[in-house]
Amino acid sequence: MAAGSKSRLTPNCRPPNRNFYSREVPRQLPPPKRIKVYHGVPEPEPEAPRPSPNIVVQFVSEDDGRSLAPAVNLPANTTREGLEVLLNKLSSEDEDPVPFSFHVALPEGPDTKPGAPTRIVIQKSLEIDVLNHSSEAFSPEDVFVVYCSPQSVFRVRPATRCSSTLSGHTSPILCASFSPTGNLLATGSGDTAARLWDLNTETPSHVLTGHVGWVLCVEWEALERKLATGGHDGHVRLWDPKTGKPIGEAMKGHSKWITSLSWEPIHINPTSPRVASSSKDGTVRVWSSGTRRTEFTLGGHSASVNVVKWGGAGVLYTASSDRTVRTWDAATGRPLHTFKDHAHWVTTLALNTDFVLRTGPFDHTGKKPTSEEHAQQLAKARYDKLLSTTPELLISGSDDHTLFLWSPSASQKPIARLTGHQRQVSHVAFSPDGRWAASAGWDGAVRVWEGRTGKFVATLRGHVGAVYRLAWSADGRLLVSASKDSTLKIWDLKTYKIKTDLPGHTDEVYCVDFVADKVVSGGRDRTVKM
Repeated sequence: MAAGSKSRLTPNCRPPNRNFYSREVPRQLPPPKRIKVYHGVPEPEPEAPRPSPNIVVQFVSEDDGRSLAPAVNLPANTTREGLEVLLNKLSSEDEDPVPFSFHVALPEGPDTKPGAPTRIVIQKSLEIDVLNHSSEAFSPEDVFVVYCSPQSVFRVRPATRCSSTLSGHTSPILCASFSPTGNLLATGSGDTAARLWDLNTETPSHVLTGHVGWVLCVEWEALERKLATGGHDGHVRLWDPKTGKPIGEAMKGHSKWITSLSWEPIHINPTSPRVASSSKDGTVRVWSSGTRRTEFTLGGHSASVNVVKWGGAGVLYTASSDRTVRTWDAATGRPLHTFKDHAHWVTTLALNTDFVLRTGPFDHTGKKPTSEEHAQQLAKARYDKLLSTTPELLISGSDDHTLFLWSPSASQKPIARLTGHQRQVSHVAFSPDGRWAASAGWDGAVRVWEGRTGKFVATLRGHVGAVYRLAWSADGRLLVSASKDSTLKIWDLKTYKIKTDLPGHTDEVYCVDFVADKVVSGGRDRTVKM
């Protein structure tokens, strides 16, 4: 084309259309989703989640049934933790929140089977635990009475593994007991010796020799200054746990073997507490630990006295194969009352104050008393605190397969008869706060009861042999049982199921004790396990 001439476009040379390249390509839709068909039936559409109903909740105290807060309307799916926060806000003036456990009582009717659960523990929420699981018993229109039980503010870690196997005894281990501070352990054996073990190092510290028969019971004084042992030889001996040396000669007087020992509580006598021994010879002797002489003998039973307990109000409690439970004035030895409701030998007793009397001034904080007077004050404060909500209560267990709950200071009639075991009751123990009691039987079952009313709570099943012995954790949340089937089991009292199985023993387990997060056991295989 000549320079300077205007360009002329032919009709066939049109400028390109600007929108040609930016035109949208029509979108291809994905193919329709294939409906899943199972055996010719289409899959059902997923249901939309149902809204949680609102329910009316009334919080009441488990101890006395009094209302803790006004009734509140709240969603049924409020969590257990949410209930705890709400209750603390509504009822507590304190800044520190209190941990609670919650349960709903199941309605009892003519169709209720004996031994069936009497309560539902709330673990997740009222909707999940109560409404969804027992729709026949409850509906969202009901007023839900939620029973609240304050828990201890500290928590014990459950034992999960065997940290030590301590050998040394040459015969079956018949008794084991932690000292009040939990620093020492005493065991008694059929080899005529008792042994002391240091729990910080989990090693033996002393061998206590002197008995000429099996050592059947070991009992610590609540300030940990002395240890008492009772033997098949009918002798009671006192020992210094620091040196392992005997304190004076053996205390002789019983004509048959010693069945149990009990020390005078520290809040009554911090300087030189006395010790009581019960015997197969049908008597109980109260000894002065200073002179090691008998102060008086209780001779009212007509058969073997199987247990003696020294209560916190200056009363001695005894249980005998003559089918009676008796109470005595611990100052003079004068008989007070005789309870004759059992139909066979009475073999086990427990007081709701056992734990605070046994541990005296020592609690979970680890503080130590600075003097005897200080120890007496601390022990008295702990005892009075427990008794601020309930009197001193007693449970007796018998070979007649039953237990009775008593308030000996109030009445000679039992508060409740506790039935359900199919064979003899071997042991009964109150939880440290006295809220619960647990009983072990030759039927292989452990049964849990309300400690103040004797009402049945649950049966713990898992052992395949007789259950010989029970021990509670200091926070009352865990229970450990020792059995003829060579195992120990730790039970979770929220679910009433086994939390931990503790195998390791090769034969029957005769004794068990629980302190802090340590469990100790001993039995026929002659080893102590921690």
